[in-house]
Amino acid sequence: MNSRTSILSVAILFSLAIASCKTTYKNPHVKIASQYGDIEIELYPAKAPKSVAAFLRYIDSGYYVNCFFYRILSIDNQITGSNASELVQGGLWANKNRPDTLPGIPHETTQQTGLHHTNGTISLAREAPGTATTEFFICIGDQPGFNYGGENNPDGQGYAAFGRVVKGMDIVLKIYSKPEENQFFDPPVKISKIVRL
Repeated sequence: MNSRTSILSVAILFSLAIASCKTTYKNPHVKIASQYGDIEIELYPAKAPKSVAAFLRYIDSGYYVNCFFYRILSIDNQITGSNASELVQGGLWANKNRPDTLPGIPHETTQQTGLHHTNGTISLAREAPGTATTEFFICIGDQPGFNYGGENNPDGQGYAAFGRVVKGMDIVLKIYSKPEENQFFDPPVKISKIVRL
């Protein structure tokens, strides 16, 4: 083997070694691939095991292929004097191919998990406790009214926080700045997929 072939072989092996390396995380990470860029989320299964397990199950089932960020709450689009909050909401609601019925996820309060609705927190949207499924929201700024005992939910149980944005908060803010009407993006912001990293 001549020196040129030897150098080429080493270079190929080095390239293969780098390609096979995958970052490992203590907690699961997922990527939301939106039309404006990627958002990386770290999930906390030790603190919110039921919420994280359901979210990952929906990801693995392919439910989040071709879905949307469809709703926005901002200071400007809420009733004056209400407990105003800021968030972007996404999931399958605006997708005509969404499954009709999914079992509700048992509600994990922030009192139970110790997670709070701070800037970049991802949480499950819901009506009554235990009715959350595929819909989620990302907090813009700190939102203590979404925590257990907070003022933004009449039942006082708050919402189930289960992770936070670790990369791409600039993309979340870009989405947040898009046109809306009556708290809904016009048009909805496309999410091509959500995948595990």
